[in-house]
Amino acid sequence: MTTADQTVLYQRKSTYIPRIGAVHDLCGYGKCSLGVAIPVLSAAGCDVCPVPTGLFSAHTKFPVFHMHDTTPMLEPYLDAWDQEGIVLDGVYSGFLGAAEQVASIQRLYDTHERALRFVDPVMGDGGQMYPTYTPELCQAMASLVDGADLLTPNLTEASILTGIAYEGQDVSDEYVSTMMDALIQMGAKVVVLKGVTRGDGKIRNYVGGRDMERAEVAADLLPFMLHGTGDLFASALIAAVMCGKDVLAATDFAGRTVTRAMGITRVQPDFELRGVSFEPVLGDVCALLR
Repeated sequence: MTTADQTVLYQRKSTYIPRIGAVHDLCGYGKCSLGVAIPVLSAAGCDVCPVPTGLFSAHTKFPVFHMHDTTPMLEPYLDAWDQEGIVLDGVYSGFLGAAEQVASIQRLYDTHERALRFVDPVMGDGGQMYPTYTPELCQAMASLVDGADLLTPNLTEASILTGIAYEGQDVSDEYVSTMMDALIQMGAKVVVLKGVTRGDGKIRNYVGGRDMERAEVAADLLPFMLHGTGDLFASALIAAVMCGKDVLAATDFAGRTVTRAMGITRVQPDFELRGVSFEPVLGDVCALLR
């Protein structure tokens, strides 16, 4: 059995630019989804190819937002990719607009069999589903767990995926183990379970897998919540993985990146609604290539 600091999912060649298909929504205002994934992965020297699952005027924490469902365009969109002979090194999926969109992700898996499968099952937080989600969409999202090379749920999303009751953020190591074991039994190869807090000023993320010893990675917990931090965490984690970092180092990097970005965000106007200001930490992502 290996440890998390021995598990390397991607061997980076110094002159090669890996290509990532990013299956996420796009928001006109508010820091999340493709608005985070594209710059963060680009800073890590990746070619990011977006597959937009929905177009939003602003993210769903705003009291008023307009959503355009892109499901009807996805098949011809991917048809055109196939005709161009595009080859992907990774498929990174996040927020989905409809249950039918899972078929487009599965199509990418079938077309790009060697691509790593990064699944951030964006469905909710704080024990609640996001307002645009339905039980059918959550059930479809669960089908992506099987075969995921890297799965990054928070506690709410892990509860939805496994059917294990959500018990808040302050949970025991035994609860964490039960949740992670269930996700691994569902087919995930490596799981990063996010967001355990125990009142000591730290936020804990847990890393484990089929043939990997479980490890805990802690970062400083700031006393406020921000929209888009989950997207930043997943994107920074994948960025580090695609730069050849082991899973433990990548998880630690992602946690520190989010904490630093949140500290910067706190002094911005309307920061609690607008979302995490990741732009000043992109230099840290670039440094992964050195």
